[in-house]
Amino acid sequence: MLHQIVVAPDPRSYLARHHEEGPVLFYAPALLRATLERFLRGFPGLVTYAVKANPSESVLSELIAGGIHGFDVASPEEIRLIRRLAPGIALHYNNPVRSPAEIAAGIAAGVVSWSVDEAGELDKLLAAPLPPGSEIAVRLRLPVAGAAYDFGSKFGATPDEAVALLARVGASGHIPAMTFHVGTQCRDPAAWERYMRTSADIARAAGVTIARLNVGGGFPAARGEGAIDLAPFFAAIERGAGAFATRPVLVCEPGRGLVADCHGYAVGVKSLRPGRAYLEDGIYGGLSEFPSMGVPRFSVLAPDGSLREGAPVARVVFGPTCDSLDRLPGEIALPGDIAPGDRILFPSTGAYLNGVTTTFNGYGHRRDVTVAALS
Repeated sequence: MLHQIVVAPDPRSYLARHHEEGPVLFYAPALLRATLERFLRGFPGLVTYAVKANPSESVLSELIAGGIHGFDVASPEEIRLIRRLAPGIALHYNNPVRSPAEIAAGIAAGVVSWSVDEAGELDKLLAAPLPPGSEIAVRLRLPVAGAAYDFGSKFGATPDEAVALLARVGASGHIPAMTFHVGTQCRDPAAWERYMRTSADIARAAGVTIARLNVGGGFPAARGEGAIDLAPFFAAIERGAGAFATRPVLVCEPGRGLVADCHGYAVGVKSLRPGRAYLEDGIYGGLSEFPSMGVPRFSVLAPDGSLREGAPVARVVFGPTCDSLDRLPGEIALPGDIAPGDRILFPSTGAYLNGVTTTFNGYGHRRDVTVAALS
C-alpha cells in the first residue's frame, strides 16, 4: 500500500516539484518529538501510547527513542508488533473485551495491566489465570460532554457497576486500578476532572485503595486551528488527583493527541463539475474519519505550490470509488479558482489513517514523504 518513502523540506515545496498522481502522506518526526516532550514534561504521571491511533513503525520507533514508557495494545497483533520493536516495554491491554485466546496471548507476552468493564470479562481474566501481581483496572463510563463522539456507548461500567467490579478486583489479590476515556478529540479539560472525582468516589464506596488511575486518551489535535495548549488539561488532571485520600499513580494513553499533528495529507482534485468535486481519495482511504469528525481546516495548492485563494464556493465532495456513500460530509467551501490537478492539503492526519485505509475499488495507495516541517 505504501510507495517509497522520500524526504523533503515541507509539503508545498515537495508538491511543487512532484506532480505524480496519488495521495501523499507527509510526516514530520520533529513535530512528533516536540509533542511527546510536551506530554513527558507536563503530564503528572506515566505517559503511554495507544497503538491503534497510528501503528506505523516509523512513528512507534520515534516514540520509543523519545522515552515513551509503555503502550496500550488492543489485540494480539498489536502486542506482537510492540514486542518486536521494544521487547521489554510495559504493555497495557485496555481493550476490555477479549476472547480466552487473546487473554492467553497477552499473558504469554507479559501484559502487566488489563481493563474490565463487566463481570463476565472479569471472570475470564480470573479464570485464565493472570500471573500474581497483575493490575486489573475497572473502566468507568459517564455521560460527559465535550468530545467529538462518546466511547462510553461501547465500553465502560456505570458507577454502580464499577463499585461492584472494583470490590471484586480488590478481593482477588491482584492490583486494583481504574481507567476511563473521556471520548475522542475532547476540548473540555473539566471532563477529566469529573471522571477522576467520580473514580475517587467509586474507590471509597468499594473500600479499595487503587494503585493507579489511567486517565486514557482523548487529548485533542489542532486540526488546522492553531496549536493545542495542553497545560489546562494537565492542570485539571492534577486537580482531579486531589480527590483521592491516597493519590494513585497517574497514567495517560494518548493516541490522537500525540500523533495527529505531525502528519499532513495531500489529496489531488480529479475532476470538477457544477456543485461537485471529485478527489483521488475519500472515506474508504485516508479521509475515513471525516464523516464522524468533520473536515479540518485545509489549504488548496496549485501545481506550482501556490495557494488558491479565490472566493469560496460550496461543493459536494466525492472520493474516487464507485460508491455514492464515498463523500465528505455536507458541502465543502472550496476556493473558486480551484482546478483539476490541484492538491488539497489536510492537516492533523497522523491518527487513524495508517491502519484504517482500505484498497476498495483499487484505491488506497499513497506515497509517504518525511519532511522537516509541515508549513
